[in-house]
Amino acid sequence: MTDAKNIKQSQSRQAVRPGMMRPMGGGRVAMGTDRAKHFGRTMKQLLQYLRPFWVRLIVVVVFAIGSTVFTIIGPRLLGDMTNKVVDGYVATQAYDKLTAQLPKGVKLPAGTTGKVLLQKIPANELSKIPSDQRGAIAKIDFSAGRPKYDFAGIASIATWLLVMFAVSAVFGYAQSWLMADMVQQITYNLRRDIAKKINKLPLRYFDNQPFGEVLSRVTNDVDTVGQNLNQSITQIITSVIMIIGVLAMMLSISWQLTLIAVIIVPLSLIASLFVVKRSQSYYMNQQNTLAELNGHIEEMFSGHTVMRAFNGENRSISRFKKLNYKLFNNSWRATFLSGLMMPITQFIGNLGFVGVAVTGGWLAIHGSVNLGDILAFIQYVSLLNQPITQAANIANVLQLAAAAAERVFEFLAETEELADPAQAAAVQPADIKGHVDFEHVVFGYNPGKNIIKDFTANVKPGMRIAIVGPTGAGKTTLVNLLMRFYDVKSGSITIDGTDTRDLRRADVRRLFGMVLQDTWLFNGTIKDNIAYGKEDATMDEIVAAATAAHADGFIRALPGGYDMVLGEDADNIAQGEKQLLTIARAMLANPPMLILDEATSSVDTRTEVLIQAAMDKLMHGRTSFVIAHRLSTIRGADLILVMENGNIVESGTHQSLLAANGFYASLYNSQFNGAMVDDEPNVQLVAN
Repeated sequence: MTDAKNIKQSQSRQAVRPGMMRPMGGGRVAMGTDRAKHFGRTMKQLLQYLRPFWVRLIVVVVFAIGSTVFTIIGPRLLGDMTNKVVDGYVATQAYDKLTAQLPKGVKLPAGTTGKVLLQKIPANELSKIPSDQRGAIAKIDFSAGRPKYDFAGIASIATWLLVMFAVSAVFGYAQSWLMADMVQQITYNLRRDIAKKINKLPLRYFDNQPFGEVLSRVTNDVDTVGQNLNQSITQIITSVIMIIGVLAMMLSISWQLTLIAVIIVPLSLIASLFVVKRSQSYYMNQQNTLAELNGHIEEMFSGHTVMRAFNGENRSISRFKKLNYKLFNNSWRATFLSGLMMPITQFIGNLGFVGVAVTGGWLAIHGSVNLGDILAFIQYVSLLNQPITQAANIANVLQLAAAAAERVFEFLAETEELADPAQAAAVQPADIKGHVDFEHVVFGYNPGKNIIKDFTANVKPGMRIAIVGPTGAGKTTLVNLLMRFYDVKSGSITIDGTDTRDLRRADVRRLFGMVLQDTWLFNGTIKDNIAYGKEDATMDEIVAAATAAHADGFIRALPGGYDMVLGEDADNIAQGEKQLLTIARAMLANPPMLILDEATSSVDTRTEVLIQAAMDKLMHGRTSFVIAHRLSTIRGADLILVMENGNIVESGTHQSLLAANGFYASLYNSQFNGAMVDDEPNVQLVAN
């Protein structure tokens, strides 16, 4: 088991030699960075994905404008309705008080206005009425007697308000629905392009990249792009419209009050940016620590048996506590700092409310604004603070979306596998005899470092070739070249006289059946797993292949038989049973050539005998390449190629190589006597 340090090291971008087994558990899913290296370029690329939806985006903008405009107009109409209520109240109260102050016997003639009424009041009584109220009263028409509330006007405004709020809600719903659908289409397109890209990338890319890194781009990064894109685009549209519209309405009410509100805005924005800047690093540390903690838990679960067998419980618990405390510390700080944003911005906003209320009251006394205008203005102050507070969040969201999108676009920009030449020959398995020639093959995974230096071999049709040698000799690399997972640097590999580079890769791989030491079975029924290499196989063919691989017996003993669903990593069957299923898969595919890489390493001796008999039948008449160290496989080979440092150092049959008493003999003897051969440490015949 690896510790956290090794986990991080395993995710570096250094080349990993193909053929080496990667740990399936413990590799944490890579997290994206918090800042894009090329923000502008990434956003341009992201806009390319928005281009097909430009009509829908325009509709979203129109709906956003409509929803926001109606929201902006609402407070002003509420203010007008308040003014009508206040005007009605002032008019009735003024009439009652003014008529009560008239001399006895004085009646109001028809057509009397507030101005005329004020003139009839004695000077000593008139001085008791404030000048701003006298101005308001002077405009009132008392010709019809005691004034009444303008209920019709109030009802009209209320109706308009209800209609506008309803339309605003409908527009907001339509905008959210269209935006969510559009963003999901974009994420769908991104995942589609990633899936296509995966199939076009060379095996070299996946050998050099941690599995979690690739998985993170497909899942986490695409989800981050979608979620943040949906949030940011909507907020940008509504915030810009809200700021412009609210400022315009504020100025229409009072430039003095607007000046006070605008002065408060930068203070709120600075406070928001300060909090975001301080909390962002803790959020990133929180995410990284969470990923590390998840990696540790996954590693402990996947290696639970080994961990307990070596008494690693205390070390595991100790590491978990350290990571858990680190996560707690970062989460607490991030949550605390983020929690400060609302109280700070509310405090600054309340200062603005106080300034608006005091100044508005002073302006109302002097008749510059009405009570309804002050109430509307206070609502506009709240509406103005909202988009300003969101500005810092939008900037952060855009950065996160750009950082995630940049990782996706980097993946999509990776160099693809060279396309098959247009004149590539198409071959059918039935046309292939299995004559394979290696002519001075030179290959290395990294520039300047060749693993196979000058490999030449002639394999005739139907031969059983055993490839042996110490770890790192190039045995599995040879298989990679045969399957065209990699192309040779120089030299050539021909099949029936045709260079494999002149054939389509899919056709080359169709010529081989592979049974590897590391079994791979997917979540599905047993029959689906066996038929993976031949999707149109009948049930009789599947059963026949399983019977030939000596797997039919244990399959029928399982609940559900061939219809039993294998779990994740096929953990609900034994390792040897997994190997039997992969052998049955190769038998069903019935290819002209076979590659067996330690195919019997995971089965017991009795099962190996049965499998060996089945494989002997399977390999009969087929060119077979066998990488193994068990003598039952090696001794039956027509030709044994002994590799060391990328070259063939010996070749021949088992008996002839033993008689030569060379490198192969030392490998053979080391399996039994455990002694030093020629003063060199023993080397086991294991596949690299």
